[in-house]
Amino acid sequence: MNGFVGAVQFLTRIPLRSAAAVPHHRAVAWFPFVGGLIGLAAGVVFAAMIELTASAALAGATAVVSGLLITGAFHEDGLADMSDAVAGGNTQEGRLRILDDPRHGTYGVAALVSSIVLRVVAISSMSPAAGVAAAVAAHALGRTAAISVIGRVRSARTSGLGATAADAVREPGRTIGAVAGIAICAMATGWWVAVLVPVAALSTTVVVSVARRAFGGINGDVLGAVEQVSEIAVLITTVALATHHALWWR
Repeated sequence: MNGFVGAVQFLTRIPLRSAAAVPHHRAVAWFPFVGGLIGLAAGVVFAAMIELTASAALAGATAVVSGLLITGAFHEDGLADMSDAVAGGNTQEGRLRILDDPRHGTYGVAALVSSIVLRVVAISSMSPAAGVAAAVAAHALGRTAAISVIGRVRSARTSGLGATAADAVREPGRTIGAVAGIAICAMATGWWVAVLVPVAALSTTVVVSVARRAFGGINGDVLGAVEQVSEIAVLITTVALATHHALWWR
């Protein structure tokens, strides 16, 4: 259970304590599971707010905000930083300097707002049941996408979160985490997993490709962007699936 505690400590603001520091390679296998729990919490908030207010827009906004509160906007910060660096820098070194700047510029704010708006609109477009399933799948696959990159793509710097994680993470933790993420998605959405996993993989490939060209590799901010873009893509795809197909458990 130390790995679970470490994953909760790393991915959320929930104040869990452990007797000793948990190695990254133990925590990584739990990332998709913790992501699924975060998604479940957001989904339950969505369903509850639909029941209480009958307002899909308010329910969707509350669900997304609840996720932000649980995670402390951890991944959103990475998306904003990467967006600023990619759009605002003219050279690789210049982009890396922007990545190190904790302030958010115009491009970062635009990316952050776009992320929130897209997620609110997506989840608001679904029924309570589909919204819960989508939130669980999106959060689980978002973390699965991030861990699939760690250690497999060159780090942009020799220090920082990306490099530290790459040095610490190893098999079989990454594979166990990936299998767990896909299994969680399958339990939540049934056969939709056959569509959602490739969508998350394609989203990851696009973000990593941009990072390689812009920075020469990845870092912690890129991992945050991978999670966010994959999560958004999965949510939007789930809207399309829910429009034409029923959930397996409904």
